[in-house]
Amino acid sequence: MPLSPTLIQTFAPTGKLRVGINLGNPVLASQELGTGAPKGVSVDIANAIGKQAGVAIDFQLFKSAGATVEAMKNGSLDLIFVAIDPVRGADISYTPPYIQIEGAYLVKSNSPFQKNDEVDRPGNEIVVGKGSAYDLFLTREIKQASLIRVASSPAVVAEFMSGKGNVAAGVKQQLEVDAKRYTNVRLLPGRFMVINQAIGTPKERANSAEITSYLSAIITNLKSSGFVAEAMKRHQIEGARVAE
Repeated sequence: MPLSPTLIQTFAPTGKLRVGINLGNPVLASQELGTGAPKGVSVDIANAIGKQAGVAIDFQLFKSAGATVEAMKNGSLDLIFVAIDPVRGADISYTPPYIQIEGAYLVKSNSPFQKNDEVDRPGNEIVVGKGSAYDLFLTREIKQASLIRVASSPAVVAEFMSGKGNVAAGVKQQLEVDAKRYTNVRLLPGRFMVINQAIGTPKERANSAEITSYLSAIITNLKSSGFVAEAMKRHQIEGARVAE
């Protein structure tokens, strides 16, 4: 149902809902060829929210989750689609997750690594996208290996193939695509983490809890009605599933 004028003023203070779209994660969004317009599951969800709330959408595109989060912190965005993470949670209120994706490791074909738990060893260097969900996760969890942070998630494999590090970490689907572009690489089986993707709004705003509750109800409905699953099918998303 539409929001009250008072809550609209808090939710979309400029009169439009400024939505940050992270192009660094192909599971969430990409751009139309030719027009450059955003498309994807997160875009479809944002449009559904705008329709239900009765507010126009202003999409703003970013190359990484980290840049998207920073734009929200700076007051440039009202709503973003990012992974749930306790570090980000200091500034962001999250809805329940709508999609679960996996974090995986990519190595050279001649690498001695066969399992994910072999990566965290002294001397190993893991290439990650700066500020990504798996960067934040590995920063907390990795005890012996070291991290090499590059500009964005899509840049990870290119930097890895240029000679940086001996392991590349990222969204499993992205790594699967990259593995087809390069020879002599392979993914380690399984995953090192599950990434829960959710909607985030600024925690510092007035009525933050009410806004999050409103968005949470929408997300719950979009999942139970099959909207999210249909969007994933429409955008040919594989390697991810609707969050429970």
